[in-house]
Amino acid sequence: MKAVLCLVLGLAALAAARPDVDDHILVDKVDTMDIKQKQFFILKLLNKVVGPCMYKDIVDIGKNFKIEDNINLYTKEVVVKTFLDNFKVGFLPRGEIFTLHVDRQLKEVVTMFHMLYYAKDFTTFIKTACWMRLYLNEGMFVYALTVAVRHRDDCRGIILPPPYEIYPYYFVRADVIQKAYLLKMKQGLLDTHLTDFYGIKKTEKGIYIIDENIFDRRHFLNDEDRLRYFTEDIGLNTYYYYFHVDYPFWMKNDVTNKYMVRRWELTFYVYQQILARYYLERLSNGLGDIIDLSWHKPIRKGYWPWMVLHNGVQLPVRFNDQMFVDNKDIGIVNLVKDYERIITDAIVKGFIEINGVRIDLTKAADIDVLGKLVYGTIEKTDLTKLQVDSYRYLLILMKAVVGLNTWQCDKYFVVPTVLDHYQTALRDPVFYQLQKRLVYLLILFKNRLPSYTREDLYFPGVKVDNVVVDKLVTYFDDYFMDMTNAVTFTEDELKKTTSDMIFFVRKRRLNHRPFKVTVDVLSDKTVDSVVRVFLGPKEDHLGRLIDINRNRMNFVELDSFLYKLTTGKNTIVRNSYDMHNLVKDRIMTRDLWKKIDGITDVRDLLIKDLRNYHTGFPTRLLLPKGRIGGMKMMLYVIITPLKMVDNVDISILDTTRKDLFVDFRSTVLLDKMPLGFPFDRHIDTTKFFTSNMRFVDVIIFHKTQVSDMWTRWNKYVLKNYDMLDKTPVVNDSYFIDVDVNTKVDKDVNIFDL
Repeated sequence: MKAVLCLVLGLAALAAARPDVDDHILVDKVDTMDIKQKQFFILKLLNKVVGPCMYKDIVDIGKNFKIEDNINLYTKEVVVKTFLDNFKVGFLPRGEIFTLHVDRQLKEVVTMFHMLYYAKDFTTFIKTACWMRLYLNEGMFVYALTVAVRHRDDCRGIILPPPYEIYPYYFVRADVIQKAYLLKMKQGLLDTHLTDFYGIKKTEKGIYIIDENIFDRRHFLNDEDRLRYFTEDIGLNTYYYYFHVDYPFWMKNDVTNKYMVRRWELTFYVYQQILARYYLERLSNGLGDIIDLSWHKPIRKGYWPWMVLHNGVQLPVRFNDQMFVDNKDIGIVNLVKDYERIITDAIVKGFIEINGVRIDLTKAADIDVLGKLVYGTIEKTDLTKLQVDSYRYLLILMKAVVGLNTWQCDKYFVVPTVLDHYQTALRDPVFYQLQKRLVYLLILFKNRLPSYTREDLYFPGVKVDNVVVDKLVTYFDDYFMDMTNAVTFTEDELKKTTSDMIFFVRKRRLNHRPFKVTVDVLSDKTVDSVVRVFLGPKEDHLGRLIDINRNRMNFVELDSFLYKLTTGKNTIVRNSYDMHNLVKDRIMTRDLWKKIDGITDVRDLLIKDLRNYHTGFPTRLLLPKGRIGGMKMMLYVIITPLKMVDNVDISILDTTRKDLFVDFRSTVLLDKMPLGFPFDRHIDTTKFFTSNMRFVDVIIFHKTQVSDMWTRWNKYVLKNYDMLDKTPVVNDSYFIDVDVNTKVDKDVNIFDL
């Protein structure tokens, strides 16, 4: 308890201290910005976007910049003319909710991105961004600026604020935000009789902490809600959002940078890995396979987001057994079925014809073409480079069917579902059913390729002699997320550019004890190799062993790295926190602001503290929850010879270089073997097992814990409270459909009650 209190007070002390920010970088100083000033300016552009701009320098630059008078400042004049034509017609108004899944909004935000991306220099980029901040929809502005910063060369090294701090409404329940508003209206006055029940605390530094507990069952609809701790995790949703930002489905190839290699194969692989990771979490909670989605049957499992956006619109509920195909939807359902059939036929035939051009789908390398067919579009001519053909995006169509059909909606005013935002899509169980349909296309394509031969798998002279894994233990801990931007600033606060009241939301999230994997390798030569480490289930939810060919797509890649083997015995030790492309808890923006202000070289911060800041998968979620008594899993290690991709600058592996900022999501992108190797193809068990690989049984234990929300309800609400008619059966301690008065064993996990 003392440790938790010290952590809260420490966070409060950091958050209450806000560095002095130079609000007077005027137009004439933009040309001379160094990386530190660029960083501050981007942070200011993305701070408190829901509301008027409170920084004088941004307002001055934006008001004094005229796009129509500066067309020559952009590398493509057609981009500017297209933007101005759209602007004259009218963009999405400020205050309205932006979603990529409305055709017109997609085209508008892409023209905004093109304006930022094709600015000739950083000065023009900043002036354009300041103008957009003042006059265009805040959601579109944040999205366009975020994608532009991640793709412009002169923005490399700039750290973006986490999306959950820019717009907390996508990450925090509505009842929590409502409590923050009430606290602000009452100027911080607390009702001492309710603070413990509602989980509200005020620290000595004046920080208000409001509890958002994942064990609160008031909004549960079905057993899928057991997984909310995973699907609603802010780190997981940030990972998915940033992947989309780096690899947008609408982005043409001539815009993408040189490091975006094997783009569509990586897109397929990331979705498949998220699906596999979700399945491991289902097993941890006693749930079975992901339910297959049919267009002609109701969705059995509903979802209640409990989220309200800044304009008061509530993200809609989908109740259990909801039918989603009626007369108004039948057209788009038929369109989805047609696209799925066309792609399936193309895989079976081995080719597809588009505009008279034959595209083959027979080789392993053709996975990039298939990924483009499923998740993107085929570019037809040079004339369409700047156009957006959203009717081609299969996933958008599927989401329109399952959601509220944003495909045929008002061009401006929409009520989007959680599926319509990349910050929230993972929250809905039906998302994984949609992805299962799309990953089926990947499996079908891979099944048409031959199984790997012994020569493909074998590494002559190399033997994995032993693999040792530490005890694997998971638990739930607390995280304090800054949600101050969810509460409106007063006029005085806007003038000071800072809030008088700071609000944190306390979130319960999955974590695990640090562990290491030790691999002993015998080699008869010195050679470059690739080490891959996978984690997969051993048994299904009924305790039955799973066949390897049914199970291979359920393996999650924990780690992959390049390693130089030496002659003799090699002992490879990988700590869980050092595994590839993982990110620790992201630093609060107010603390990042202060930290950057106190250093001279921002690049030191990137190398030491902010590695994989935008690309990383949460370190906490490396392991599934497991079970109290242990859940049987398998760890798989394979070492193969490095087959380096041609013309690759090997220096990108040097993470200590200060002159190069590279985020690469998978080390094995440097290797010619397919992503997911060797589990990506059908396994011929007579040829699969070789000396350079090894399966190891492991057990994941979950540390028992009872949430504060549960104990508060038992203490304050349910004590001697007969809120339901009770039907006695056998004895006084058992009631049909009523468990609220049953004695709770504090040593039992809430999920297992």
